[in-house]
Amino acid sequence: MADEDALGRALAIARAYIASRGDRAVWPSTTLADLRAALGGPLPATPIDAVNVIDALARAAEPGLVTTTGPRYFGFVTGGALPATVAAEWLTAAWDQNAALYVMSPAAAIVEEIAGAWLLDLLHLPSASSVGFVTGCHMANFTALAAARHEVLRRAGWDVEADGLQGSPAVRVIVGDEVHVSVMGALRYLGFGSKQVVRVAVDGQGRMQPEALASNLSAGNGPAIVCAQAGNVNTGAFDPFDTIVDLAHVHGAWVHVDGAFGLWAAASPALRHHVTGIERADSWATDAHKWLNVTYDSGLVFVAHPAAHRAAMSQGAAYLTRTSSEASGAPPPLAPREGMDWTPESSRRARGFAVYAALRSLGRSGVADLIDRCCRLARRFADRLRAEPSMRILNDVVLNQVLVHVEPPGNNAGDADAATRDALKRVQDERVCWLGGTRWHGMDAMRISVSNWSTREEDIDRSADSIVRAVRYLGS
Repeated sequence: MADEDALGRALAIARAYIASRGDRAVWPSTTLADLRAALGGPLPATPIDAVNVIDALARAAEPGLVTTTGPRYFGFVTGGALPATVAAEWLTAAWDQNAALYVMSPAAAIVEEIAGAWLLDLLHLPSASSVGFVTGCHMANFTALAAARHEVLRRAGWDVEADGLQGSPAVRVIVGDEVHVSVMGALRYLGFGSKQVVRVAVDGQGRMQPEALASNLSAGNGPAIVCAQAGNVNTGAFDPFDTIVDLAHVHGAWVHVDGAFGLWAAASPALRHHVTGIERADSWATDAHKWLNVTYDSGLVFVAHPAAHRAAMSQGAAYLTRTSSEASGAPPPLAPREGMDWTPESSRRARGFAVYAALRSLGRSGVADLIDRCCRLARRFADRLRAEPSMRILNDVVLNQVLVHVEPPGNNAGDADAATRDALKRVQDERVCWLGGTRWHGMDAMRISVSNWSTREEDIDRSADSIVRAVRYLGS
């Protein structure tokens, strides 16, 4: 009964929070000291009733919550959580399934299998690709690049899983100059130091320059990996995939695409032209907790060469009861999915349930509408701010990203950067919306990311008004 009472209390608190999202201040007003005082103290000496624990936790934590699930949060390309995914996540926690092996949860394995096939179809990726459900795009990049490392070294006659990197043929890794930090982090985990990675020139929107890539590919030989980008973290721009794949494959290089949010353009008929040729790459990484609006943590990795993917990730032990084709003798299409063959983790929560729920609740047209609507609202945001004389939009708004620079009269670069930072702080302090700051081509900028399913035109207008007020205050 106590467990049921605690669940009922949690449900009531969650419903109240969800109902408040539209009107809540986006950024909390509590202090670090207040949160430490409310949540801290010594570990209780004796058990406390579960209902009291939930009440106390909610009361202490609520003032420190950022309304990332609300319609006016525009920071870090953070999507909200669709109703179906929240409900599925509650069930996932209650079921507490381990998605490592089929025998641990047949339902979790089949849900991942089905959701993975839906995703490949939705994103127009090769249907025979393997799929891994990981924590986020950082681990998706890691997993894909581990598969890439395996395969390019295998072709060179080296077994990296057995023999390691010491003494192996050198692998060239080529990235665009504005590669995302998660790709660099993943490469570092895999033994490629940042000074070893070759950066090639990009254009004014952050797109890799094919001529620069061609020059670098021709300058060497041996195993190579090229990392392309779908959705520049600041501008939303896309690398020219058709040309990149052609150039890389001529040299026998593996092409990996970091598509943390931009890969979802493939799901939109109106935006799919941005990713022409992407399906010919060798691996892809993205986040479900960004534009699919699935609850955290949920990343996805796709690999066009399942054998390489599995070789890089799979582990075995005498106690791990497998029902795979090797263990059961069943042909691969009929063998059940073993989740730990496709991710860096062994034990893990069953992330597939929430992804499955999101895809089933939206359907193909719903996903496309979510992506298209966010991009349309980003253009509306840019148009509203562009109309203000002292604001300049720095990027071509091709997706859901908007970069804003405040330029007061006099056009002094130092004054403009200071004004941009000051205006951003005033916006954040007002708490109508939240957007982050960035550094772009030598300028400070406000970075706006529109990726929440619940954001509407009135949210854009209300947020734009807040930014305009902040800029006008500075000029008064």
